[in-house]
Amino acid sequence: LLFSSLLFSSLQFVQLRRSASQTRNFAKAVVNMADAVREQLNTRIVLVAMETWSTQNMVSVGDDPLVTLRDFMKYRKESIKDRSDATHLFSGRTFLSSRSGTAYIGGICSLTRGGGVNEYGNVGPMAITLCQSLGQNIGMMWNKERPSAGDCRCPDPWLGCIMEDTGYYLPRKFSRCSIDEYLRFLQQGGGSCLFNKPSKLLDPPECGNGFVETGEECDCGSQVDCMRSGGACCKKCTLTHNAMCSNGLCCRDCKYELRGVTCRDAVNDCDIPEICMGDSSQVLEGRCYGGRCKTRDGQCRTLWGYNTADRFCYEKLNSEGTEKGNCGRDSSGQWIQCNKQDVLCGFLLCTNMTAKPRFGELQGEITSLTIYHQNRYLDCRSVMLEDGSDMGYVEDGTPCGPNMMCLERRCLPVTTFNLSICPGSSTSRICSHHGTCSNEVKCICDPDYTGKDCSVFDPIPIPTPLSQPKQKPHYKIITNAVLFSAD
Repeated sequence: LLFSSLLFSSLQFVQLRRSASQTRNFAKAVVNMADAVREQLNTRIVLVAMETWSTQNMVSVGDDPLVTLRDFMKYRKESIKDRSDATHLFSGRTFLSSRSGTAYIGGICSLTRGGGVNEYGNVGPMAITLCQSLGQNIGMMWNKERPSAGDCRCPDPWLGCIMEDTGYYLPRKFSRCSIDEYLRFLQQGGGSCLFNKPSKLLDPPECGNGFVETGEECDCGSQVDCMRSGGACCKKCTLTHNAMCSNGLCCRDCKYELRGVTCRDAVNDCDIPEICMGDSSQVLEGRCYGGRCKTRDGQCRTLWGYNTADRFCYEKLNSEGTEKGNCGRDSSGQWIQCNKQDVLCGFLLCTNMTAKPRFGELQGEITSLTIYHQNRYLDCRSVMLEDGSDMGYVEDGTPCGPNMMCLERRCLPVTTFNLSICPGSSTSRICSHHGTCSNEVKCICDPDYTGKDCSVFDPIPIPTPLSQPKQKPHYKIITNAVLFSAD
């Protein structure tokens, strides 16, 4: 499930006749169409919040989509309280760009990178543009640089594929490469926020939308959805006789899965497995910072296939504040020099870069510098990518020292990430020594322990075979089983 929230600029509001109801209906129509397209990915898109700037824009909405995106994400972090996996701005204007929008690649689940900006259009084009920008958020790249043959070939040569430049006809499918990129992103833990369900939608409760809301015991979706899964346990949003649940990772044959059963394994060392609790069909979410192990080596290998540059490259180049090494730009567009303690969180420096990155497109030339240091030559290379993904910089959550991690170009103590303030935690213990603290500041308890702070010893009972009742002579025992807020 992908929870999306939409914002409408003042210009977009004017184009929708300054009507709150028309703006709301437009948002619902766009998301519903995008949701229908997304069925190919086995991922649903739901609208959980909406905001309309009816009188003036809260950020500058200009011709450059990357600048608008940067300012919009800052606004989201500071001012938007509604939780969503991604927040997208419908700008109501045309960008000086070959594409109808832009978004941070792999930014889903991130407060500062989970979003995008889009141009104005009718429902159909806007739905496809939203699919494209959400596609970037979940790790998809544009198909422009993809091979024209093999598995990457678009299955619909007439309409084209979604992650391509679109024209008069609207595409309806993703290419094989786009689907593989999404699956790889999930396998690496990038979509750790996509496995839960929203507690509240933008629309009033409605039976048949697939979400359990106020007044409902269950909701397996439309008739077609219920035929696929959950229909035997749920009728008209009411549980059938003796049913405890109808769907969910911890629901099996209309009953809760046993406590302690793992319903989703950890995808890497930076993820936490999700465990059934025995009293719910939903799982207790478990993930560390973004669900992915962040390293400079891993980021360089993802982009270029080679490892990170030597530490001395970071210390020398990122402290200079030039196109060869920096900690971003200031409001006037000038390069920012990294402080000494932040050099490992600035520009990503790698070795042996290829002519083109595996993801994204180059903005300018690759900067290459060979440094002689301690009787050896060091290869220090860097590059800016024009997709606005910030992939040319070290990712947030990357270790930069003992008990230190990168956040917004700074090397900060891990306590900044809320990784060690769970109940029952202190500097010397986490979750009473019987659990793991997630980045949602919740204890994920070890087997045999429970409670908010994992301090209660509650061993999981070992299943035992049911004893057969003794039959009295001359008797037979017969058992029948019937089975957009506008201002």
